Amino acid sequence: MLTILGFAMVVCFMYLIMTKRMSALIALIIVPTVFALAGGFYHGLGEMMLSGVKALAPTGVMLTFSILYFGLMIDAGLFDPLVRFILKIVRGDPLRVLMGTAILTLLVSLDGDSSTTYMIAIAAFLPLYRKLGMNILAMTCLVNLASGIMNLSPWGGPTARAAAALRIDALDIFIPMIPAMLLACVTLVGVAVWFGLRERRRLGVLRATADDHDPGAISLGAGDEKECEANRRPKMFWPNFILTTVLLVLLVVGALPIQILFMLAFAVAAMLNYPSLSQQKERIGAHAGNVLAVTSLIFAAGIFTGILSGTGMVDAMAKSLLAVIPHSFGPYLAIFTAIVSLPFTFFMSNDAFYFGILPVIAQTAAGYGISPAEIARASIVGQPFHLLSPLVPSLYLLVGLAKVDIGDHQRFSIKWGIFISLALLIGGILFGAIPVYR
Repeated sequence: MLTILGFAMVVCFMYLIMTKRMSALIALIIVPTVFALAGGFYHGLGEMMLSGVKALAPTGVMLTFSILYFGLMIDAGLFDPLVRFILKIVRGDPLRVLMGTAILTLLVSLDGDSSTTYMIAIAAFLPLYRKLGMNILAMTCLVNLASGIMNLSPWGGPTARAAAALRIDALDIFIPMIPAMLLACVTLVGVAVWFGLRERRRLGVLRATADDHDPGAISLGAGDEKECEANRRPKMFWPNFILTTVLLVLLVVGALPIQILFMLAFAVAAMLNYPSLSQQKERIGAHAGNVLAVTSLIFAAGIFTGILSGTGMVDAMAKSLLAVIPHSFGPYLAIFTAIVSLPFTFFMSNDAFYFGILPVIAQTAAGYGISPAEIARASIVGQPFHLLSPLVPSLYLLVGLAKVDIGDHQRFSIKWGIFISLALLIGGILFGAIPVYR
């Protein structure tokens, strides 16, 4: 019953948001509550919800201050030179814009943090897409999937989880998968070319140069053209650049918790660029809409995940799926693990998959001579698809900054997410990181 209830809840949620019958914020709260009550979980329902909200509270804090920080950097004009440089290269060609989106995002994603990647990529490219009249869903798709590929780095999260769950070295998972990641990167650039050719046929090559670029267009909802120009701080470019570089280095090194780093960086940035109290209040107020749009979804997602875990639906879904594995699949468990990692990590959190399901699969696979490292490599194949899941907090940041509907984004991107994940799998097989049969 719990298995049916769990899958029905996720399917109902996806249907409602993708058909636009309900907003993601409302669906994240109402759908799990209704299903929990239908399953008879009256007692302890509030504790489950609160537990989920508490679990995502640090993410909410991080996103609040990271949006404010990068919002200030955008207002101050830190990214203006980058946008002008990109404009000089692309010269109004949609094909070049989309290829640049994929390549730049892959490079920015090296820090392994999706939220930071989304903020930098959207700040750099959204003005160009708006100026040229391009499809913004193509941009969010490429940014989302590029982050999913580079998220396989040892410091990105999934690889570290798999290593911890199976008690192996993260580098034993990551290094053999590098050729597969490169193949996935090339495949993503190929997808960008496909998008670009379609956009070029639709729009042609338009005039958009550094000379006619409107700096105010860089602002992501923080005021009109005149206000944006007044908020520019060109003399603070180098202090802002140094501050942002130091912040990114500290994030990668893990010197302090990411929430604390963004809080400190925001406070320093506000004092440097907008020293007066009235200016600081004005800038915070200008970005309050973006903050509220994202953080409200994060806390609503906490209710969804809290009920999914607290009722035992996640465990039931995992056990039921594992129970249907035929014995004859044993020698193919590595391939099987890679394929099921797509739906598993889409319908449940990475923690639930890597710490709850992966050890069971690895123990079974050991009987067929498949090593834990090989199973771990197979398990990370679904990560590009995973980042499209409504259970991933950073997804709401991406669609919030780009101002697109989450249902539209998922409808556009899901097939490409599967495609990139399959490219990772094929690369893993071709380069010997994942065995086909053992």
